[in-house]
Amino acid sequence: MERKKFLKLLGVGGVGSLGTAGFWETSGKTMKPPRLNKGDTIGLISPASRLDNLERYDQIVQKIQQMGFAVKEGSHARDSYGYLAGRDADRAADLNAMFADEQVKAIIPFRGGWGSNRILNHINFDSIKNNPKILVGFSDITSLLLAIYAKTNLITFHGPVGKSDWTDYTTDHFDNMLTGQPGNTLTIPQNKSCSGCTPFIQITPGRAEGRLLGGNLSVLTAMMGSDYLPEWQGNILFLEDVGEDIYRIDRMLTELKLAGILDQISGFVFGQCTNCSRSDEQSLSLQQVFSDHIKPLGIPAFSGAQFGHVSDMITLPIGLKAQIDAREGTIRCRESAVSI
Repeated sequence: MERKKFLKLLGVGGVGSLGTAGFWETSGKTMKPPRLNKGDTIGLISPASRLDNLERYDQIVQKIQQMGFAVKEGSHARDSYGYLAGRDADRAADLNAMFADEQVKAIIPFRGGWGSNRILNHINFDSIKNNPKILVGFSDITSLLLAIYAKTNLITFHGPVGKSDWTDYTTDHFDNMLTGQPGNTLTIPQNKSCSGCTPFIQITPGRAEGRLLGGNLSVLTAMMGSDYLPEWQGNILFLEDVGEDIYRIDRMLTELKLAGILDQISGFVFGQCTNCSRSDEQSLSLQQVFSDHIKPLGIPAFSGAQFGHVSDMITLPIGLKAQIDAREGTIRCRESAVSI
């Protein structure tokens, strides 16, 4: 898609579209990975679950190649150990090897599932800090995204994995975020045409600024108590989930509340809760749960953003400063998330 047409689709304005120059701060101590260019090599790994259909590995490789990138697979990417894609040490070794490989410019897991938490103590964070590059994924990959940012200050990306649908919408957002758009304000609206998606709902009006932090709610709560989580104070929390009864969402938000995380954040965005349902007719609705846990915080908040377990998804930079507008349902990134 042509640049001008794509920016128009996103509702992107020029540098001055947010008002006074200097309104935004720079990324401070955060480290940006080098931008991704067509023809670069993307490393494909399996840090969590395996794919059940072996043909899917080849299909994913072909898809990434069709997008204009070379592919390098991890040595253990197609391993199998029960529901996991190989032994913990081997899965971590592939991640470490991809970061250390000068040929590889970005890393994408074949899939999420479960298992990334199991390899956190095998990751070479010093090597990652010395070899910064793009890591993209969502769902179970939340573990890696948050841990790597927390330990190295490297911006990571909540976006598609290899087995995602890679629709035009998803691909456009992926390309736009990872190739960088210097001098422009990226405005990422909720996708009004998303079939079966929860619509935009304002929880609390207003604008908030802070670094974007978050991912899958179930995975995040499973990391609590560890030292692999970032600082939440003054930052924007974004969450999504799949296949959870509403009472479980209630339970996990309660965990975040009791841990003091919700009291620290400056803003809140919930994406899609795919196949999340009430366990019975007496169950609370998802919006009632947000009203109970999020609205009393008095911070700008909205739900129904276009990320999560859906075909059309945006790519969000974890650790980059941004602004949300709960009236418009938008997330704005003033600067590029990658080094140009």
